[in-house]
Amino acid sequence: MREDTRTRIQEIALRLFTEQGYEATSLREIAEELGVTKAALYYHFKTKDDIVASLVDLHVAEIENLVEWAKTQPKTPEMRRELLERYAANLRGPRHIEMARFLERNQTALREHPKLSRMRDMMIELTKQMNEPGATPVERISRSLALFALHAGRWMPGDLTEDEVDKASMEVARRLLEL
Repeated sequence: MREDTRTRIQEIALRLFTEQGYEATSLREIAEELGVTKAALYYHFKTKDDIVASLVDLHVAEIENLVEWAKTQPKTPEMRRELLERYAANLRGPRHIEMARFLERNQTALREHPKLSRMRDMMIELTKQMNEPGATPVERISRSLALFALHAGRWMPGDLTEDEVDKASMEVARRLLEL
């Protein structure tokens, strides 16, 4: 039951932070939306920063797992394709698009958040794992862009289905790997 409550708090907070802004949302509003007292909310999270940290930790753990896997693999075209597939699967995971919107809409308020710095560091490490020693600048940049192409597709207008966006984004990412 405890994890269910934590998850509901995270979901509601993420929605409110995205709709109203991180700074404009209070713990009281989150508690009211959840239908609990502030004291009950404090049992799980003492501050809004604690909620953000818990959300970011979930995403950082996914990236860390990919980095650890990539470190054990030879830096081959097959490994890069597999890394893209695994990363794309993570992006299709629960709450990813909501988290991306939240981060985009609250960049200024969260610019110095230490957990977000960790997420940036892990993304840099993931892009490094895409390259063998001696990769050219063009290869390194195109391989990094392959990862980010998977993100870019998520911001397409609503005239494409999620499946169409996923397939097209993956095709663009694979083409970038071949440069």
